[in-house]
Amino acid sequence: MDFSLCPSSFRPERDSICPTTTTPLGRLVIGLYGHLVPTTVSIFKSLCTSSSTTYKNTRVHKIFPGQFILAGRQSPRGIKGKIHPPMDFLPRNNDIVDSRAFMLTHSRGGVVSLCLSENDDDDETKLDPDYRNVEFLITTGPGPCPQLDSKNIVFGTVLQGMDVVTAIAAMRTYKPWEQIQILNYLAGFLGDERAEHARAIWNMPIKTVYISDCGELKVTKPSLPPSLP
Repeated sequence: MDFSLCPSSFRPERDSICPTTTTPLGRLVIGLYGHLVPTTVSIFKSLCTSSSTTYKNTRVHKIFPGQFILAGRQSPRGIKGKIHPPMDFLPRNNDIVDSRAFMLTHSRGGVVSLCLSENDDDDETKLDPDYRNVEFLITTGPGPCPQLDSKNIVFGTVLQGMDVVTAIAAMRTYKPWEQIQILNYLAGFLGDERAEHARAIWNMPIKTVYISDCGELKVTKPSLPPSLP
């Protein structure tokens, strides 16, 4: 999975991949735990290798420094930089109802997991009867993220390219002043729907970071983390 950086500034009303020359950030090689969560891994691989609906040219849409980055968000309107449904060619993910799928923890940087509690796909997209959750996160380290455990399905780990994750995590993000945040939460508490829309762009990178290419490499299957028997 290759990542690139667009030199133009983030503009939420456009939310598009940069049409000008981009700067390569590097490649991630991700090992997948197909023996533990086979359906989740199969779906991820399909979206890395598909010629139509794919992770390619989609954004890293949120960065939480010291915690994780988010990618693979969907949009019902085909906005550039997001995955556009339909997803009906993918199987239903029965891993999400299997308690064994939640065995692995977010114990270090480089953990890759399917976003369940952290998912922020558009509500309109989630209402589609053929909706498939394909948004994923990568922990940035250096410490663990225990708040993600038992809520999101760990399905892989970064084997090479952790420096790329670190570089992305260090990028500036959009975040309003503290006073504006307080007013926003107050407005949300009072039922103002505009507050939630405003929060949607918080923690977005100022520069456009996106997956410029992705595919499958034939590599040796990674061993299980030491915490497992």
